[in-house]
Amino acid sequence: MARSTGLTLNIERIDVEVGTHFVLSAFDQVPGRTLLLGHTDTVHGIGSAKKNPTRIEGDRLYGCGTFDMKANIPIAVAALRCLADNGLTPTTSIRILLSCDEEVGSVSGREYVEREAEAADRCFVMEPSANGRVKTGRKGTGMFQLAAHGVPAHAGLEPEKGANAVAELARQVDQIHSIARPEIGTTVNVTTFHGGTTLNVIPDHAVCDIDVRYSIADEADRVVNELNALVSSDPRVRLELGGSINRPPLERNDAVITLYERARGLAASFDYELGEAQVGGGSDGNFVAALGIPILDGLGLAGDGAHTLDEYVLVSDIAKRATLLTLLLTS
Repeated sequence: MARSTGLTLNIERIDVEVGTHFVLSAFDQVPGRTLLLGHTDTVHGIGSAKKNPTRIEGDRLYGCGTFDMKANIPIAVAALRCLADNGLTPTTSIRILLSCDEEVGSVSGREYVEREAEAADRCFVMEPSANGRVKTGRKGTGMFQLAAHGVPAHAGLEPEKGANAVAELARQVDQIHSIARPEIGTTVNVTTFHGGTTLNVIPDHAVCDIDVRYSIADEADRVVNELNALVSSDPRVRLELGGSINRPPLERNDAVITLYERARGLAASFDYELGEAQVGGGSDGNFVAALGIPILDGLGLAGDGAHTLDEYVLVSDIAKRATLLTLLLTS
């Protein structure tokens, strides 16, 4: 339990193999529940902080993970402190879930995200904004690997005895890309390609990674079915598909629009213009949306440089975003 200037937070630690998830709760006596969602992990490796130390330059606060999304966690806590310090009561009790593995697919975190979401009446995701705009739509994501298993042979003496896995997998790339339907928001891209062992050996193995993004939930089954239907043009090369759909889409539906319009109206009350965006990246909010819980994503700070060593947030946005969240929690 933590106390700060009139605010009492109950803190639950959930230790998992890759780290620790945290669940914070406040105003437990109030009926109903609002879930605030965030994550503590970043994409940056050990030593990155030396290359991008935390610092303020003009209106920019730099540092590893500031934009995505460490600087947004204090915004959530600040909103709760504002309520407590001013004797205000939110319209519901508040739960904050901070997962520790969002950047690697929420392998352990998804269970806790869905558990908390199922008990919530609404959800606000503290992921970074899109140039100040909240996110009313996110694509679903899939991560797949296609492996080709061929037959090795000496590349000079008897190449005809080999079945070239690299060549076969290369032939599959265009077929994989043809599964995409960009006109309805579905993209399918080969993003890595590895194969072979050495220069003078017909390669017996090759593998590629496939990134899938889709806006319409029904597209997931179609894409998976077409990936599974890929056939080798060389009967001696066997294709093997791994991976899965990782996140469902966060679709811009009536419940999302209602929350956005409420947020936009509250922002306008203090002369803050709040736009909306639909983006290709996923978040843990996608899992919440799939359960039918009203959700608004991208309530974090404005900034730029996510997943880079030039990552920053705008200091001038801190008070605005904290004010907006405080008003949302009391509306």
